Amino acid sequence: MIINYCLLWLLAASTMINLAAARNSLSPEIMAEQRADFVERLPGQPKVSFKQYAGYVTVNASHGKALFYWFFEAAEKPQNKPLLLWLNGGPGCSSIGYGEAEELGPFSPQKGSKPKLKLNKYSWNKAANLLFLESPVGVGFSYSNTSSDISELGDTIAAKDAYNFLVSWYKRFPQFKSHDFYLSGESYAGHYVPQLAKLILDSNKIASKEDQIKLKGFMIGNALLDDETDQKGMVEYAWDHAVISNRVYNDLKKNCDFSKKNLTTECNNALTQYFADYRLIDIYNLYAPICIENQTKTHRRNTQPPVIDGVSPRLFSRFEGWLKRPSAGYDPCASDYTDAYMNRPDVQAALHANVTKLPYPWTHCNNNITSWSDSPSSILPTIKELIAKGLRIWIFSGDNDGRIPVTSTRYTLRKLRLKTVQEWTAWYTSSQVGGWTIQYEGLMFVTVRGAGHQVPTTKPRQALQLIKHFLAGKKLPDAPPS
Repeated sequence: MIINYCLLWLLAASTMINLAAARNSLSPEIMAEQRADFVERLPGQPKVSFKQYAGYVTVNASHGKALFYWFFEAAEKPQNKPLLLWLNGGPGCSSIGYGEAEELGPFSPQKGSKPKLKLNKYSWNKAANLLFLESPVGVGFSYSNTSSDISELGDTIAAKDAYNFLVSWYKRFPQFKSHDFYLSGESYAGHYVPQLAKLILDSNKIASKEDQIKLKGFMIGNALLDDETDQKGMVEYAWDHAVISNRVYNDLKKNCDFSKKNLTTECNNALTQYFADYRLIDIYNLYAPICIENQTKTHRRNTQPPVIDGVSPRLFSRFEGWLKRPSAGYDPCASDYTDAYMNRPDVQAALHANVTKLPYPWTHCNNNITSWSDSPSSILPTIKELIAKGLRIWIFSGDNDGRIPVTSTRYTLRKLRLKTVQEWTAWYTSSQVGGWTIQYEGLMFVTVRGAGHQVPTTKPRQALQLIKHFLAGKKLPDAPPS
């Protein structure tokens, strides 16, 4: 027993020495950069033991283009944990506003005139070193001094800028270069994440050893992956969950060809009614309440995001209803608190944000993004390529989401024609069913029972369980504890 305690003490001491050595080996220039980004404490923040950093990384010096990030070291033993980058979708929505503040980050702003942050006990930095990025440029605090950058956005540019960010971020934080790296996100991140993963793998082939990134896999939730099946599945789900009438459902099936880009008049009329029905409830979380206060403010301020020309899916994205922003789960007005908090000058100063004094307030989604230069109608060819390269790939789906519903994702994955390794199986959180899984050759699909579009918001405990098992490469428990 004495020998065992001695071994444990030696292992712990060795780990601390290694971490200290890694930090001490950093050059004075790098140490100065990290000190400049170190966030000592935010207004209203509870005391925590982990370190956090925030600031800008230049991704195109000639354009004056810089992306804003917020990074949290793992709550325990960061030296042993992987690095995880989270991306929200839109396109054009903030991974800090949604991902950090309302889903899986450590801190959530609370209601009230006095700034207050609540600590999220299910934060994903319990499983990984957690990095949030406001991407593409123009989102949140990210900016460019070249105005044409906002009008020339697209999937390719978003991936390239995110990759350049990672290369430069690793140079600022080289102690994490040896850690396994994973990507995750939701919604339009169904485009962002696989395309960034492909760019990383392709770039690793020609990059210097110093610039290679140890990408091991990715996990995306309620993801936009294929225009045809995503849109078909939305219609099926809405009818099956009693959102639309038999007449609207039949009109959609009869008049809309979701494999095409052009709308007939009859299809346009049917889709207009479809989105009118969803205007009454939260399409992102069918059984959650909507924020009445936020509805009033949205109407008064006229802050409904514009239709983005050229973005997938080609038919649905032409309707204002597609751009509807989500409510925020247990407290449907949480986005109002985030908005107020992130626009406080003292908060921005603590985060080293808005250093150029942007001429507009911070918002969850950028209303100025109105065009998108490239958006493939299907990401499945990229998914197939990444499966062949051996990445760990999980796709998860909250089954209360009407925006990219589980029905859509099941139709989409069927197109991949993957061999089934393990059939439809329930998984458990304690003694309750957390959802179902089906394991394909090279891909795991997981549903989360009772979760909306933003799974970590509506089912935080299950979401943390999901990311822990994904990072460990372990199946979710298929039986309750005995």
